[in-house]
Amino acid sequence: MKSQKALSRETAKKLLFVIFGAALLWNVGTRLSLIVRANDIVQGNNGLVPSAMKAMESEFINVKLPLEMNKEVEYWMHHFSTLKREAFLEQLSRAGLYSEMIRTKLIEYQMPEELLYLAQIESGYMTKARSVSSASGVWQFMGPTARQYGLRIDGYVDERRDPVRATDAAVNYLRELYERYESWYLAAAAYNAGPTRVSRLLRQHTDGRVGDENLYWEIIDHLPKETAQYVPKLLAVTYLAKYGQISGVSESTPYVYDDVWTPGGIILSDLAQRLGMPSSLIEDLNPHLIRGITPPGEIYLLRVPVGSSTKVVSVVGFPERIVHLADD
Repeated sequence: MKSQKALSRETAKKLLFVIFGAALLWNVGTRLSLIVRANDIVQGNNGLVPSAMKAMESEFINVKLPLEMNKEVEYWMHHFSTLKREAFLEQLSRAGLYSEMIRTKLIEYQMPEELLYLAQIESGYMTKARSVSSASGVWQFMGPTARQYGLRIDGYVDERRDPVRATDAAVNYLRELYERYESWYLAAAAYNAGPTRVSRLLRQHTDGRVGDENLYWEIIDHLPKETAQYVPKLLAVTYLAKYGQISGVSESTPYVYDDVWTPGGIILSDLAQRLGMPSSLIEDLNPHLIRGITPPGEIYLLRVPVGSSTKVVSVVGFPERIVHLADD
């Protein structure tokens, strides 16, 4: 991978004004969701632009995902901040459920934390999202790939819908793709389109070279339409989410839980009723239990609301338990 250097002041200035432009578009004719000090920017006499540029340059030094600005990225920034503004805000709000858990796992393996936005592009952080091609879950795994990375899929459990287990699988898959291509852009493209297709295009159009982020832009016209927009979308979401000064987003409560060993055949709605809580509290913690029941014939580790494990144990009559937070 090429060494990453701080962006030039000209590049940082361009990025800054594109982001401010998207922010201004975001606010036209609506209640402000992005707070932009347009007056100060226009006047340019209070040091705001130079100080913002300096802050961006400083942060870019530490960003592991290379950040680039071009017409494709600008298009998606405009798209997300105007036509899809409400959906974008909703997704950022939902990100509060899983973002810290995902970010922690990425940092643990020294991967760019901006890769968490792939989950936003894939599913909008929705555990029950399902594509027309039968990809499922927050990370939109297809069945064969999911099983390859250790996810359980059967008549009772689909761990593609488990935000924790699926994130572990996605992190491992992206790590392997990066080791193969030495490029996060190409790794992302291969995550979306499959490594076989990306490797074939690299052989056909770049003599099989790897290790250069620019290679993605060299083969972009030969990629499937969805994949050709995948990295531009990732960069657009990164710019807006990290530097767009978005306010008014009500973040969801982080996904935390207690784990309790339970017998098989526990119906989640019945358990919730006996605990005196809405069934959605337990069902939302266990979206991977696709029939709303723990798998019959086995002892199963069920997720329950934090603080309820002792009561659950007394209700199900099974003494052994393990309690932890989602990001442990």
